[in-house]
Amino acid sequence: MRASLVVIPTYNEAESIGEILAALKPLDCDVLVIDDGSPDGTAQIVRALGIEVIERQGKQGLGSAYRAGFSLALDRSYTYIIQMDADG
Repeated sequence: MRASLVVIPTYNEAESIGEILAALKPLDCDVLVIDDGSPDGTAQIVRALGIEVIERQGKQGLGSAYRAGFSLALDRSYTYIIQMDADG
């Protein structure tokens, strides 16, 4: 496990998520995507790229997505939690 976790909430970000995740790949950080039931296949794209994704049922909101990601980061004892938007 690395010291940093980047938390990225998503909803219908299929057009941009691949590029965002590719840009993060060379960095020394783990990435967690919190997807709010995107009907455009965002979660499937993330999973196909080998990135951890939590799929939530329906659109539950940006704030609760960040809270879910931060909670997981704290449970896993990450030193740094970085929040990032998925639309570039």
